[in-house]
Amino acid sequence: MALTTLAVFVVFLLLAFFRASITSWVLAMMVVVPVVAIRSSISDTALQVVYVALFLFIVFFGIPVLRRAVISSAVLKLFRKVLPQISPTEQEAIDAGTVWWDGELFSGHPDWNKLHAFPKCSLSDEEQAFLDNEVQQLCAMLDDWDITHNRADLPPKVWQFIKDKGFFGMIIPKQYGGLEFSAQAHSAVVSKVSSRSGTAGVTVMVPNSLGPAELLLHYGTAEQKEQYLHRLAKGLEVPCFALTGPFAGSDAGAIPDFGVVGYGDFNGQKNVLGIRITWEKRYITLAPAATLLGLAFKLYDPEHLLGGEVNRGITLALVPTDTPGVRIGRRHFPLNSAFLNGPTQGDAVFIPMDYLIGGATRIGQGWRMLMECLAAGRSISLPASSVGGMKL
Repeated sequence: MALTTLAVFVVFLLLAFFRASITSWVLAMMVVVPVVAIRSSISDTALQVVYVALFLFIVFFGIPVLRRAVISSAVLKLFRKVLPQISPTEQEAIDAGTVWWDGELFSGHPDWNKLHAFPKCSLSDEEQAFLDNEVQQLCAMLDDWDITHNRADLPPKVWQFIKDKGFFGMIIPKQYGGLEFSAQAHSAVVSKVSSRSGTAGVTVMVPNSLGPAELLLHYGTAEQKEQYLHRLAKGLEVPCFALTGPFAGSDAGAIPDFGVVGYGDFNGQKNVLGIRITWEKRYITLAPAATLLGLAFKLYDPEHLLGGEVNRGITLALVPTDTPGVRIGRRHFPLNSAFLNGPTQGDAVFIPMDYLIGGATRIGQGWRMLMECLAAGRSISLPASSVGGMKL
């Protein structure tokens, strides 16, 4: 009997290890249960009970229609009672994502041939030339010791070179004056620059990741694209995006920053429909040098000036840093890292409605917009800068 028990244990262990299907488990039970019952020398009555139980197991677990209707539905109802409900922001995050081959990894049975079938990424002649010339020139200008320990910033000539050569506009289409590089080129540039200076790598990385350019390309109005993308591509604007605050990190759903719809005076005009925004943000990369500030906040319309509900949800705005009331605080200096990083605040700063990214039609869609655009930073810029940093 001891050997039988050991054999059964081995069979079940192998089934579990190889992630056997429910059909394989049912077939195994059809063999194992009778063998164990007979070897146990139980009475005929007990043996009949075992066979009846086995028959019911085979019926309810072996027939998919019955399994779903009886077993799966009951278990699902139980889990629905125990598990917390998905919040609207969580649902939006789920809906915003897409699944590439990486979904295969979570299936437990990744199809490696499918991955190998994807064509290998390569740089265009233009992208390779930029890497061999402009990026090489920039790397030659970088002295990480001087940047980190003496200046605590990039030299002015490096800042100007980055702006003049279009490093801030790698993701911006050529029709707006950008380089329109592929993700592969974006990664290669950030990685190479980071191998010479982490500060320079971050400075190049941020405008091409989550920031005004990325958001404008996906959601901006035609007027906003024309107004800002040309200037961003030429380095005439230095962008940053303010999401993190004292009480919330990348979780935009927890931000306390808010805006209230109302009327106010703006640029000499009276009774302009707009929003008064109050915010406090920290650790905003490039904020100390930024001329264009992206903001995430929760929008409220207590007077129903826009119609509909009072709570309009997370909304994104693009605010020039010279707007009255915008404050950029003393820069942070985390772990002696020289890249520009600092806080920004504002108390009831009035902006017109056309400062909202995408205009009024994008009100309340900020969380989804962030989830869709965070991918560029998470999947391209950060890994690329990490690879370059390890070489440094």
